[in-house]
Amino acid sequence: MTTRHRIFLVLAVAGLLVVTACAAGPNNVAQIDAPRIAGFWLGLWHGAISPITFIVSLFTDDVSIYDVHNNGNWYDSGFILGVAIAFSSAGRAGAAPRRRTS
Repeated sequence: MTTRHRIFLVLAVAGLLVVTACAAGPNNVAQIDAPRIAGFWLGLWHGAISPITFIVSLFTDDVSIYDVHNNGNWYDSGFILGVAIAFSSAGRAGAAPRRRTS
């Protein structure tokens, strides 16, 4: 086995470990009764404020980015749409305005 093949094998195994580490697992907290169930609109809001929530969650254990007491796909759709809105608007925030040519 050549050195190139060994490097490729090590990178492939490391990549496989990274991908499997990101696999979703069971959520034991979701089975607990909650006073409210988050839906599409709350998912949209949580996604929109996710950059700020992420920073706050680094410093406190009481704040999490994703609400585990949700109604499933509707919450997920709202959350992803909110994240897309939050990060797409931030991309053009520092851009110079276009000049109009007459």
